[in-house]
Amino acid sequence: MGTRRVFAGTGGIELVATQRGEGRRSVLFLHGGGQTRHAWDKPAREVAASGWRTVSLDQRGHGDSAWDEAGRYTFRDYADDAAAIGAAIAAEDGIAPVAVGASLGGIAALHTFAPQRRPVFGGIVLVDIIPRMDPRGVAHVQGFMAARAREGFASVEEAADAVAAYLPHRPRPRSLEGLRKNLRLHGDGRWRWHWDPRFLDGPANVNTDWSAIEAELEAAARVLAVPLLLVRGGASELVSPEAAKEFLSLVPHGRYVDIAEARHMVAGDRNDVFGDTILRFLTEAFDEITL
Repeated sequence: MGTRRVFAGTGGIELVATQRGEGRRSVLFLHGGGQTRHAWDKPAREVAASGWRTVSLDQRGHGDSAWDEAGRYTFRDYADDAAAIGAAIAAEDGIAPVAVGASLGGIAALHTFAPQRRPVFGGIVLVDIIPRMDPRGVAHVQGFMAARAREGFASVEEAADAVAAYLPHRPRPRSLEGLRKNLRLHGDGRWRWHWDPRFLDGPANVNTDWSAIEAELEAAARVLAVPLLLVRGGASELVSPEAAKEFLSLVPHGRYVDIAEARHMVAGDRNDVFGDTILRFLTEAFDEITL
């Protein structure tokens, strides 16, 4: 199950996490936009069982974490939070944690290495995310997220229908309990996603100033000196093989794994393979560390 913790993000915003394991070095799991910390439950348990401490975070405006009063949901805000939590974990362990970030979480983690920042992570795993994403894939993902963000659903079953239409390659789960964790029942009887809709349509939303963010991420990649792994979904809508190769040219020491049949949400599509991939990277890149 893990232990529930509350961290202070930028500006004191309360961010909820699940901690597992007792290792002396930690892995911070950062989910993608529209997800929660529970997206990492299986790989986080496996990594913790191998001797690491794991911290799976609900990022601002998501899951059980607080919604920002001013609606601050830019990539820089998420990077600021990641840096704050990474620094808090490093202070506890006495050694820099490793960040594993999917999509939104990967961008936040990579941005902490921008030249204007002081790095806090000792390694990084990017899950199907690079600075130069396919804009068609981004539009597809955000289009699904925005479609019913404010209207919501009449029932959990209706939400399940929407997810099944969006992810036709996945078998429909027999139980709706996992989906229920991603929804909230509001006073009007409608079920809505657990995340703040201002994440996409607010005045300081996740798309704010993207061109500058993209340049800052590429600058971060050029100076990155810690172990890096890029995990691409073999059927990714956002990261093409050519774009992945171009990104890795900025990080010559980076490692690369392509997971067949997985789309953008790699951990959800191929959770078993994903967990093995993360464990192999941690073992090979940090085997000199006594956990």
